[in-house]
Amino acid sequence: MVPNLKALAARLPAAPRTRFAPAPTGYLHLGHVVSAIHVWGIARALGASVVLRVEDHDRGRCRPGYEAALREDLAWLGFVPDLGVPLEGPPAPSAFRQGDCSPRYEAALAWLRARGLVYACRCSRRDIARQGPDVANEESRYAGTCRDLGLPEAPGLGLRVRMAPGEERFDDARLGPQVQEPSAQCGDLLVRDRLGQWTYQFAVAVDDLAHGIDLVIRGEDLLASTGRQLRLARLLGRTVPPVFLHHPLVRHPGGAKLSKANRDTGVRELRAAGMLAVEVIGEAAYRAGLQPDPRPLAADDLPDLFTTLQPAR
Repeated sequence: MVPNLKALAARLPAAPRTRFAPAPTGYLHLGHVVSAIHVWGIARALGASVVLRVEDHDRGRCRPGYEAALREDLAWLGFVPDLGVPLEGPPAPSAFRQGDCSPRYEAALAWLRARGLVYACRCSRRDIARQGPDVANEESRYAGTCRDLGLPEAPGLGLRVRMAPGEERFDDARLGPQVQEPSAQCGDLLVRDRLGQWTYQFAVAVDDLAHGIDLVIRGEDLLASTGRQLRLARLLGRTVPPVFLHHPLVRHPGGAKLSKANRDTGVRELRAAGMLAVEVIGEAAYRAGLQPDPRPLAADDLPDLFTTLQPAR
């Protein structure tokens, strides 16, 4: 099932903006290509611009070589962004690379701190995991152990934002109405870890606001984190939230999600084996259920693909 483009366009401003935001923790694989197909295909069909953002907030896992490779692979595939980190040329500081944007995150943190929403936390990931996952949502919920201790902010301590009880409601452009309760799912949200690294949840909420992202297109494995990102955005002063669209994931025959460890579906491996860019995109579109067979498909053809797949009126 693809989103209704007419209904989606009615929810967006006249010149909408979306983003493709890979993390350079490995090489691109077919799962990334499926996501790029949805981002560029839907964006071009709607007349939206695409931002390329490099989410390298995890300094322990990200590598400059992986970023160089993803830029090269996107250029080879024909997925050219309108804004953001450029695909060509030597790497340079960018407002669209998280590793270069600590002042932006510090400013957002100061905004939250001034409103009494931030506190220091000494709990490790292992401490929280010992509590066991919440049965309802299968993730470890922070129980608020340090919430009222008044610990001073100091190196070696994490920082959390208070998540008050309350529902977050949003209408996913593909999956329909959703209701999430961040305080019940994850508890008070970690925004900077004990190593001083900004967390994914915090960085993307800040970046989507800073970059003017109106439409977030991403895999449905991230659906559960949407409510907390909407909550963070509102706490940061965002008045009009982005529209979210979570697309299906491509999986192995056994049901496991594709990952960067799956070398048989890596773009670099497929390219080295002699596949053309149009063949890689065609294979990814086929696996995603967007076409009946793995016929070659160019990036420029993707808007027509999504237009053709529109539900009959």
